[in-house]
Amino acid sequence: MFDLEKWQEIYSTLSRHKLRTGLTAFGVFWGIFMLVVLLGATNGLENGVMTNFNIQKNTVFMWTERTSKAYMGFQPGRSLRLKTEDTQAILQNIPEVKTIAPRLRLQGPYTVNRKNKSASYAVFGDYPSWIDIRPMPMREGRFVNEKDIADRRKIAVIGERVRDVLFEDGTEPVGQYISIRGIFFKVVGVFGTQRMDDEAMEELESIYIPNTTLQYTFNQVGDVGWYAFLPQDNIPASVAEDKVKTLLQERHKVDPEDAKAFGSANIEEEYKEVQGLFMGMKGFGWLVSIGTIIAGIIGVSNIMLIIVRERTREIGVRKALGARPSAILSLIIQESLVLTAFSGYFGLVAGTLLIEAVAQALKRFGAEGEFFLNPQIDFSIALMAIGVLVAAGTIAGFLPAYKAARINPVQALKDE
Repeated sequence: MFDLEKWQEIYSTLSRHKLRTGLTAFGVFWGIFMLVVLLGATNGLENGVMTNFNIQKNTVFMWTERTSKAYMGFQPGRSLRLKTEDTQAILQNIPEVKTIAPRLRLQGPYTVNRKNKSASYAVFGDYPSWIDIRPMPMREGRFVNEKDIADRRKIAVIGERVRDVLFEDGTEPVGQYISIRGIFFKVVGVFGTQRMDDEAMEELESIYIPNTTLQYTFNQVGDVGWYAFLPQDNIPASVAEDKVKTLLQERHKVDPEDAKAFGSANIEEEYKEVQGLFMGMKGFGWLVSIGTIIAGIIGVSNIMLIIVRERTREIGVRKALGARPSAILSLIIQESLVLTAFSGYFGLVAGTLLIEAVAQALKRFGAEGEFFLNPQIDFSIALMAIGVLVAAGTIAGFLPAYKAARINPVQALKDE
């Protein structure tokens, strides 16, 4: 039940010394404000970095280099080349691999042409599984499919930048033809990107054709440039990585101790490192903010002790008239909660407004990018901040309240 007189009493007590109350409340305000701003900024950094992780988080890339050790009669420095047979061996012998995408890139000098337009773009030979590993938004048409692979169709999926340059006359690209090294390919799709870093333009200036088409059309039959693969669910990427590397070492007669023959990149490990970095940043934000809040709690506790000291006679009269210790305890803790709750609430609101203002400014001026994107405060963080406020108010008011509850009414009435 709402007790107006109690609230009036709390207001009167806290407003008796406005400057002292304001400075004390500012400590709690600043702690919550810093918590919101630091966590919001960390989320913005995390969003910016993670947006450019537009690839499955447990992807492994693997490629060949040169051997560094002699083995089975072969001298060090031997060049290795992956083959289609290696792909089949991986699928047949390593059940830990869920999805594999053999990749190939068109080598040598060439141009991509359409009518009087000519430009140089990266041309990749891929399987449909590549889009499962690295999702890309299809703006028009489709990606390479299994029928394209089986029939070695001369089709192409182009990036938005390729479309804008070669089809600047406004012609719908899907269904039209482009020429790659003098051979015509039918455009069946246009893809975009979710990246916002420097590599976004490079991605949009790429062309994908069926892997088998590239092999047979450009004299790279049976070749595999490198692999991208995913492990089975609940299997660490490192397990699949080690097994694939071991199998390839056996097939290509490479010393098992030769660490340089095959190169690899484990995205899962990189992702965990980045996640750990942001967890550390969030922990630092909480540490700094909690430290500031603790300083504010001490200030609130001190001011409540002063208030109890100033109201000794009043508390003595209350107890002499029959007020129970629990009532005195409740009153002082409520006053502490009001002080911390209001100051903390305004800190929460101010921090949230600042983060939202920064987010809107970034959108307005087009400043969102690979390092900072959509700073925001999660609802769970707001709830945690409220929980911190309630705990802080209770802790700050308990000692003064306990002291007030133990006041002897006879001694209090004699107090000057």
